[in-house]
Amino acid sequence: MENIAGKKPALVWVVHVSVGLLVLLWIIPTLGLLVSSFRSGDQIVSSGWWKALFTQEQQLSPIRLAGQEAERDGMFVVEGQLFTTASTVSAWGTSSRDPAVNEPGQTVGLADGQTLAVNADGTFILTSPVTTEGTRLPRVFTTASTPPEFTLNNYRTVLFSPLAGQSIFQAFMNTATVAIPATIIPILIAAFAAYALAWMDFKGRALLIAAIVGLLVVPLQLALIPLLQLHNGVASTLNGWFGLEGTNALQGKGYLGIWLAHTGFGLPLAIYLLRNYMVGLPRDIIENAKVDGATDFQIFTKIILPLSFPALASFAIFQFLWTWNDLLVALVFLGTSNDQQVLTGNIVNLMGSRGGDWEILSASAFVSIAVPLAVFFSMQRFLVRGLLSGSVK
Repeated sequence: MENIAGKKPALVWVVHVSVGLLVLLWIIPTLGLLVSSFRSGDQIVSSGWWKALFTQEQQLSPIRLAGQEAERDGMFVVEGQLFTTASTVSAWGTSSRDPAVNEPGQTVGLADGQTLAVNADGTFILTSPVTTEGTRLPRVFTTASTPPEFTLNNYRTVLFSPLAGQSIFQAFMNTATVAIPATIIPILIAAFAAYALAWMDFKGRALLIAAIVGLLVVPLQLALIPLLQLHNGVASTLNGWFGLEGTNALQGKGYLGIWLAHTGFGLPLAIYLLRNYMVGLPRDIIENAKVDGATDFQIFTKIILPLSFPALASFAIFQFLWTWNDLLVALVFLGTSNDQQVLTGNIVNLMGSRGGDWEILSASAFVSIAVPLAVFFSMQRFLVRGLLSGSVK
């Protein structure tokens, strides 16, 4: 009965359900981050992102009264509106100890003979026996039903207003400056090396392949400091040769250093992946091209590279995601100043300085993952083809 046509085995259903659950576990947090990045801080704190489309009652942040003062019957009156959106007040107060002690429309006495009334629609009337000009007006704590509210102010703040002395847009550009060359350079070098290891006969080829496989297991943390010392030593020597002492042109704290570091850490995987793919290409095509008089360079550029695009794209996805989300290598080779900060380092600093501004953190985080998501979804169809290449014959 298990082999009846049209009936799927139980294992197939288990695989499908497992994949569906993994997709949901990945999509749900991303969707929640996207929705939260368009919400206000009060709404994020008071309710989950799944309630963003519904009216909700929440205790809002304290609001400082503000409005035009007018004199009426010997009293100074200030009238205004607490909210910029259509909200309905259910309770209010002037003290953080008891923020919901008063009902809408109730008039209460304050210090210095002042009185205050807050209505359900958010309008207020403050009366005082003396003028309030030049003095700070009281704060009001409100519990109100607020409609769904979405805003682009979070992204405007993140992209165009420096936060804690740092610019997210500048960090975004720094990250792009690091990630794009650090993805292209290893691909260019690895493509040539993979072709040589796959289709050119020379002594020691097997040992080179074994060494590349061994380098795949070298931990990043183990090689990071020796690599930095080596780079600084070579840079110092070159500076001496070219008379550039005292300059930072070839020093480790710069884009050149981080490009070389990411290239070094990415080359073993790139060569291994591309070599496995090129080995699986039809030998007849290459032999026919050689019979027709094509050189190795012509074969590589006109035949191998176009056929190897799935493998190139799959490595480009991995390398770009790694370099875009990197923090450790950027801190070591690029520096920590504001004009050198990458997105990951900038967001870490924002969590320390603006840990309560969840709307700013969510917008910053989504700016950080937007580009990797676009790259992944635009090239994901090549990912499986490139990874499985060379695994079976």
